[in-house]
Amino acid sequence: MTKITSEFQYGQHTVTLETGEVARQADGAVIIGMGDTRVLVTVVAAKNAAEGADFFPLTVNYQEKAYAAGRIPGGFLKREGRPSEKETLTSRLIDRPIRPLFPKGFKNEVQIIATVISLDENVGTEVAAMLGTSAALAISGVPFNGPIGAAIIGYTENEDGSNPEYLLNPTPDELEDSLLELSVAGTKDAVLMVESEASELSEEVMLGAVVYGHQQMQVAIDAINDFAAKVGKEQWVWEAPAENTELKDAVFGLIKSDVEAAYLISDKMDRYAALDAAKSKAIEALAATEEKPEGYSQKEIEGMFGKLQKEIVRGRSVAGEPRIDGRDNHTVRPIACKVGVLPKVHGSALFTRGETQALVVTTLGTEKDAKLVDELTGSYTDRFMLHYNFPPFSVGECGRVGSPGRREIGHGMLARRGVSAMLPTQDEFPYTIRVVSEITESNGSSSMASVCGTSMSLMHAGVPIAAPIAGIAMGLIKEESGFAVLSDILGDEDHLGDMDFKVAGTDQGITALQMDIKINGITEEIMQIALEQAKAGRIHILDEMAKAITETRSDIASTAPRFFTMKVKPEKVREIIGKGGSTIRAITEASGCTIELDDDGNVKIAATDGDAAQVAIDRINEITAEPEIGKTYDAVVKKIVDFGAFVSYMPGREGLVHVSQIAQERVENVSDYLKEGQEIRVKLTDIDKQGRVKLSMTAVED
Repeated sequence: MTKITSEFQYGQHTVTLETGEVARQADGAVIIGMGDTRVLVTVVAAKNAAEGADFFPLTVNYQEKAYAAGRIPGGFLKREGRPSEKETLTSRLIDRPIRPLFPKGFKNEVQIIATVISLDENVGTEVAAMLGTSAALAISGVPFNGPIGAAIIGYTENEDGSNPEYLLNPTPDELEDSLLELSVAGTKDAVLMVESEASELSEEVMLGAVVYGHQQMQVAIDAINDFAAKVGKEQWVWEAPAENTELKDAVFGLIKSDVEAAYLISDKMDRYAALDAAKSKAIEALAATEEKPEGYSQKEIEGMFGKLQKEIVRGRSVAGEPRIDGRDNHTVRPIACKVGVLPKVHGSALFTRGETQALVVTTLGTEKDAKLVDELTGSYTDRFMLHYNFPPFSVGECGRVGSPGRREIGHGMLARRGVSAMLPTQDEFPYTIRVVSEITESNGSSSMASVCGTSMSLMHAGVPIAAPIAGIAMGLIKEESGFAVLSDILGDEDHLGDMDFKVAGTDQGITALQMDIKINGITEEIMQIALEQAKAGRIHILDEMAKAITETRSDIASTAPRFFTMKVKPEKVREIIGKGGSTIRAITEASGCTIELDDDGNVKIAATDGDAAQVAIDRINEITAEPEIGKTYDAVVKKIVDFGAFVSYMPGREGLVHVSQIAQERVENVSDYLKEGQEIRVKLTDIDKQGRVKLSMTAVED
């Protein structure tokens, strides 16, 4: 295959697509360029469906190579290791918009690998990776209802709200001044995925950003279609397996009424028990028949059972009937909030909404506790961490307990985005902050429960956030007969529905928005309704949270470190540190404090009590103090010489007591009066032009 290239202008960037020269044995391989960034995206699909698979086995791996930025990896092995948090999040960002575009019933394993092979620091890699994936799928021949386009949207306005402007694929410098960072992906007709972080923006601005991004990405979608036509690869011949109507009729006839009754039970575990009983009834009944329906197997019966669940829940929602737990489409489940639930931690909160519960704990630390992040663009420290844990007991199951998976990392990042805009600056609150959300129960939107719990936990810890933040998850049921937008969805409604639409924010505006669609996209009308319902639900949740805590606690916990600051001359910093860090290490051991210094002479002392801090302050003052004429010092004899004694009178400073200044009478032999290590009192009587000091014992006696 000869090399085929294509080029198009996308905002301020020229995008290039290349295929036919690299990775030629993959079903689809594209090197996409934006600026000097290059991402190699490959698609490989198994020719046959995975045997016994009851799900679509799609794997997306985004990986960054250090050589792309001209770097050698750190660590002992000097090679790339486990995926970084950014690599995991970008893999999810690619996966979410493409997964619903594979046809139903397609069970062939598909693996997509996006590798960053060259990095332009002024051009991000996420958009390139998503567009490259779209192009690679488009030329692979694999059944795929794309292509998709993707964009990152920024937003700026003046302080008075004038001159609003959306930015297409802004540079890192432009994002620094932007009030919004929104990733959006979709097809020609509809939006499929949104991920964003915002500074209390209105629903209108957020919806406008999504619509703007969808309009702008049409250029990329058209270019990818033209590129695929130029490549001209033959499409796979694939047809979805025909539905087994005989088996469907048998299953529906046996247990439809049982499943309908089960979905009138509001308690999750009781409902699941009733559903399990209905499924077992169908399996046992059909297994006992002499003439089994065509294509019978337990797995197929379970598949038909899932279709029955979907039909009942979706049909009721679109018809406007009460939901699974009896609510209407707008009502939020009962909420209970508490703070201070743990005695020794720095801040804690328990947020319960229906059968979803998050125990959220805040820990305050010093600058040394900040996370060191090593990325392709370089290293930086992160003073805010939010970690989300989803143990199997939260859904009443046994399961693996280990390092966090992609879902946990993604949910933690979403919760972080929801609260980040409201955090104080380092000058306002010089602490490193770590929040851990332990999901202790789950039945829908534990990530939004984490946002609510984090807000309360931070306030309880004394972190001066700008405003409380709440989050809510919206759902969608869309049929030919109509659609229904559901507020505060249950786990079943998420699983059986068409959309997961999560909104976090304050009473003034949105701070984070995430949307995932399981169908071929949604319209602007549906998004607008979802945003309006989400706002009403968010305000209600904030009112419930205010019953537990209304403002940030005035003082931090007694167990949290307290900061004491002082200023020294920059040239004194070396003396405080000492040779090989010996001096500062001794101060730390003596006081039990954590001490941080910078080259400008700023000293930050972190201690859990004032007495410990005072020990460190006194020691630093001793080291940095300047000699004063006329002042008396406690000194230690260091060395005896014929003409006097050298003594240490201040930390790091020595001076001579001349033989004539040791005693009132004439001193013939200094060692008759002084011994090395002896403690004496001396007065500083003079400092000459060379900075040499004159010390006297007799002046003290006088």
